[in-house]
Formats: sequence, C-alpha cells, structure tokens
Amino acid sequence: MTSKYLIAIVGPTAIGKTALSIKVAQHFNTEILSADSRQFFKEMYIGTAVPDPEELAAAPHHFIQHLTVDEPYSVGHFEKEAIQKITTLHKTYNELVMVGGSGMYVDAVINGLDEFPEVKPGVREDLKTLLATDGKIALQKLLKEKDPTYYSQVDIDNTQRVIRALEVCLSSGEAFSSFRDKPRPARDFQTIKIGLKADREIMYDRINRRVDIMVENGLVKEVESLLSRKHNNALITVGYRELFEYFEGKVTLERAIENIKTNTRRFAKKQMTWYRKDTSIHWFDFETPFEEIASFLNKKTHHS
Repeated sequence: MTSKYLIAIVGPTAIGKTALSIKVAQHFNTEILSADSRQFFKEMYIGTAVPDPEELAAAPHHFIQHLTVDEPYSVGHFEKEAIQKITTLHKTYNELVMVGGSGMYVDAVINGLDEFPEVKPGVREDLKTLLATDGKIALQKLLKEKDPTYYSQVDIDNTQRVIRALEVCLSSGEAFSSFRDKPRPARDFQTIKIGLKADREIMYDRINRRVDIMVENGLVKEVESLLSRKHNNALITVGYRELFEYFEGKVTLERAIENIKTNTRRFAKKQMTWYRKDTSIHWFDFETPFEEIASFLNKKTHHS
C-alpha cells in the first residue's frame, strides 16, 4: 500500500477550511492545492474569499489566481494539472493538503473523471434554441425521457448540467448516466477526507458576515471592473451575478447584497447535500480544537 497521502479538507463555504488547511499543512510541513474552482481566477479576488497574503505566506499554495477569467478552464483541465502537481510534490512530501468547496473538482482528483463521448456538432445549439423557445421545463422533460436515472439525481434547475447530460444522450443515443459509472483510474496515493460542519444557523450567520466583509473590502468595485466580461463562464457565479444585476439597474444595491447572502446560503446547502452522500468523509465541528484533528490525521498517516 502506498505511503503517500492526500488530505482533502471539504465543507460548506465560509466554514473555516482555509484556516484549517494551513494548520494541517504546517503540521505536516507540506504544501496546499486549492480545489476551489472560483479562486483560480486572478480577477476574482474579493468575491471568492481568496486566502490573504499572510495565509498564502504561511504555507506554499497551488492553483490560486493562476488563470484569467478569459481562459476556458474545466474540471478536466484541473484533474490533469492537479494529478501532475501531486505526483511531483509527492516526491518531496508524504502528505499533501487539498482544500476547496467545489465537490466535483475534489472528486475528479480523488476518483478521476468519467469519460464521455464527443458531442455531435449542432446538438448544443439545438438544445439552447429549445431552452430559448420553450424554457427549461422542456429540457427537464426531455432529460426525464432520455435518462430517468440521471433526471432523479441531478439538480434539475441547474440548466447547464441538464444541457450537458442531454448533449451526451442525443450524441450517443445512450443514457448520460451509463457513462458515469465506468471503472475509475487507480491513484497512487491514499486519500483522507475531513469535513468541517456547523449548525445551520451558525453556518448562515458566518455566510452573512462574510458577505458584509467582502462588500466592505470593495466587492462592488471588483464586480464593476468585470462588467464587460460578465458573460464569461467563470463570472456566472454567486457574488458576481447579483451585482451585475445591480449595475444593469435591475435591483438596488441593498437588494443585490441580500441576494448574494440568500444565494450563498443556498449554495452552502447544496454543498452539504453533495457531501452527505460521501460516507468516506470524517466530520468535525468547525470549533474542534486543532490537536484533536491533528491526532486523528497522525493515526491515519501513521505518524507518531
């Protein structure tokens, strides 16, 4: 069995993953890989709660602010780059830390990605036309018909995911779900997953406070500087979308800020739903003394 470990720290937004990841990295004298898909982009600093300069200096970090919002970047790109980086760093360290709230990105590194067939030309355009003319209900119905299994698992209000699944169904003539359960690649490291959690009220309170701090730190100005690129994939995200609506004159600033809080809370709830399905996560209350987490990790990695 390999003696190389990847310690993945997961949990909802604003729970304290960054602070914990730094303590764990210092404990093992190692480096951190960010798997937060929003922190990859240089232009999105405030609204994605990127670790501050002191935090970045406290342990070496990778995959933070290394792209621009104009670069197309997918979970597939990340999986490939992260595995290369882990392979290189494992030559120096036995333990590495990966931290982030993007469940899909963490999962891709640990378990690999499913291989999907090529999408035939024109299929995406047809689906977008269907969305424009008949609305998302039409897409949902079509998915239910083509792939009832995935229909019952996916967040059907996430139109991007519904379209993605339909592209595969219509291009291959097979159910999207049939491509999702192929054998996964072997990884040459063991994974230990730890999750941070809190009662819902506490979690929501932390989120509301964090949004207020982002606004104080200049979030509105940051979003304003990105107005001309608001259709870029990276920017169709909580904290940016709501303020674009304010700049378009659709809502007041107060309402936009309230919407950020509501949508972030909703996002945190979705993150928890995603993580609850994963029985391999060892959960700790966000206020657990670090010694307790360290001793758990020492046992798992056979450190004395």
